Amino acid sequence: MVLPVRRGRAVPAQWTPFSEFEELYDRMGRLLDVTFGEGVRGDVWTPLADVSETEEGYVVEAEVPGMSRDDIDIRLDGNELIISGETREAGEPQEHRGRRVRQRTRRYGRFEYRTTLPSDIDADRVDARLDNGVLTVSIARSDRARPRQIAISGGGEQERR
Repeated sequence: MVLPVRRGRAVPAQWTPFSEFEELYDRMGRLLDVTFGEGVRGDVWTPLADVSETEEGYVVEAEVPGMSRDDIDIRLDGNELIISGETREAGEPQEHRGRRVRQRTRRYGRFEYRTTLPSDIDADRVDARLDNGVLTVSIARSDRARPRQIAISGGGEQERR
């Protein structure tokens, strides 16, 4: 099988599949901006996050590098978890440093992550921890929803006739 040859672009040193998705997302964003004007997409971005389930409840881990706990707001609305906040560019903006930005992959501005959890959560038992740029939110299951062993009462084995 012969593969097509790409000409005109240098092959990156290390290929990652997500870089092509990011490039496509940026191109689509520019197309929307040109077609409908700036601000259609909004400046809200979504951090990467994992949601997992344990015996005790649910754990959401979101990447928020360089942020402090004062920059992040966590809300639980029914069974929807909402993590939001804002990142700011460190120091002066690029235009004021005498540089012209050629490529920007770091994200700044408002962000929001939303996920709907099962209805068996206990909103009174939520814990959030920020460590090395990872926000970990643990939401406990309600005691009513936890699986439990049911004892069987009554007589012994039935007699066979």
